[in-house]
Amino acid sequence: MTATAPIGLSDLRSFLHGLPGVDKVGVEARAAALGTRSVKTSSKAKAIDLAIRMVDLTTLEGADTPGKVRALCAKGRRPDPADPSCPPVAAICVYPAMVPVAAAALAGSGVHLASVATAFPSGQAPLEVKLADTRAAVAAGADEVDMVISRGAFLAGDYAKVFDEIVAVKEACGGAHLKVILETGELATYDNVRRASWLAMLAGADFIKTSTGKVAVNATLPITLVMLEAVRDFRERYGRQIGVKPAGGIKNTKDAIKYLVLINETVGDDWLSPDWFRFGASSLLNDLLMQRTKLTTGHYAGPDYFTLD
Repeated sequence: MTATAPIGLSDLRSFLHGLPGVDKVGVEARAAALGTRSVKTSSKAKAIDLAIRMVDLTTLEGADTPGKVRALCAKGRRPDPADPSCPPVAAICVYPAMVPVAAAALAGSGVHLASVATAFPSGQAPLEVKLADTRAAVAAGADEVDMVISRGAFLAGDYAKVFDEIVAVKEACGGAHLKVILETGELATYDNVRRASWLAMLAGADFIKTSTGKVAVNATLPITLVMLEAVRDFRERYGRQIGVKPAGGIKNTKDAIKYLVLINETVGDDWLSPDWFRFGASSLLNDLLMQRTKLTTGHYAGPDYFTLD
């Protein structure tokens, strides 16, 4: 085990199954209640800029081209070319093959470069392939790696295999941060989401992430609430803070603000930073920019004012 988790592999199963069960009704009710909170106009502008700074602007399509990646990097660096006060995004997220292109386009910008290594999105590849994928992405310039766990192994109860893979990928990351994708839409229960969150953190994850965005159910407020509670409790127990990244299906400003409220009410200001919370999104940024323009000018920008990604 890692230095943060003074339990042996033989105790891992009993530890994970000894975690408190999740009250499904309670979690969903609390998430729904927090989702109704309103944000005043004076605070909304700050919330929108914070959300922009939290975006991992993402393109993960088989048809990605160097030109598309360069355009995405330019948008991430300067989301609104007409307004230099608009902050940049947190990171650009691409497939490993596109990392060299993105690294060149982001040089000197301060925008992070994330890559979905480890046989994304299925995770169905030998560990040696996942490690080679990770090392290549980092060598090419990625300073963040988004890995996906082996859900089949997790659901079969082979926690040791999942743990060992995360440990190995973390080592292969070197100095790069590791975000561990749980693919919560395939985990079936909130109890499994909590166990997978703790498993990833015990194995050395820097962030835990909901989804690949490639399955039917991606990020939801209740699932993110369970994960936020996990990182809160983990820090209390082990003294190490872990980030959270909901990804997939977060498309508009209203939804993004709901997540910011959820953070504030569950874990507090310590996580209200792109260092500790990210949105994995492609279309969210445009809506944030449209709402930002509305607040500053009083008028909505046309749907074609910002580039479509």
